[in-house]
Amino acid sequence: MVILLWIVSILAFLALVWLLVLMPRMKTPAKMQELKQWRYAHRGYHNETLPENSLGAFRRAAKEGFGAELDVHLSKDGRLIVHHDESLKRLCGADVNICDLTAEELSYYRLNGTDEPIPHLEQVLAIFENKAPLVIELKTKGGNAPTLCDAVMKQLKSYKGLYCLESFDPRVLLHLKKHYPEVVRGQLSENYFRHNAVLHPVLKFLLHNLLLNFLTKPDFIAFHVLDWQDRSFTLCRRFYGTQVFGWTIRTKEEQALVEDNNGVIIFEQFDPR
Repeated sequence: MVILLWIVSILAFLALVWLLVLMPRMKTPAKMQELKQWRYAHRGYHNETLPENSLGAFRRAAKEGFGAELDVHLSKDGRLIVHHDESLKRLCGADVNICDLTAEELSYYRLNGTDEPIPHLEQVLAIFENKAPLVIELKTKGGNAPTLCDAVMKQLKSYKGLYCLESFDPRVLLHLKKHYPEVVRGQLSENYFRHNAVLHPVLKFLLHNLLLNFLTKPDFIAFHVLDWQDRSFTLCRRFYGTQVFGWTIRTKEEQALVEDNNGVIIFEQFDPR
């Protein structure tokens, strides 16, 4: 009986620690209420003729009344480049990395065989200012999280539109928490054991289970829709009422799963209306 009580006590203690570790920021900025009213086109509202993260795809999203999700890297000379992959191989056919090229060198590449150039962040901001909000994902390289955060915030300083920032890298959220606490920040995550073959297993466990929330204090969690039932994510959503985003939504069934649970969708390849 004593052993059983010890086991129950230990399990209860571990459950309490788990909940405390998962705790997000409990008082989110007021802008979160407006951000959650929108649907967001993943990498712009792209299609067969408008490549992802292209100016044309972003113009289409704004014209159709959607917000947009986009990805930002730092070029070699410190410019903010909108592109998903670090490498240009998939969309531009060149086996080179954004961080190794200057903005001028990047200007010669075109997306997916079209006339669309690789955009800069300021070009995308100009499309959405005072029209629709943006979910801006910060793509870190090595230890450049602080530099990238500062560059993005400098660019956004005079921006009059609505936005939030997110990243898979918890160092981004830590820097935002310390230096830009007024900004709505989100933790991107997924089941790393299912989707990521690169990271160390310990890091996969920490990131997949959102076990750094107590340090980063996210305002929202953006989770892979195929992993929507994962335990730590479900606890954040149900126990703390954390605002959630679902990505990448490609069917009406996935849309219903997210929106029926008060989530925000980041969609592609279909019209959510």
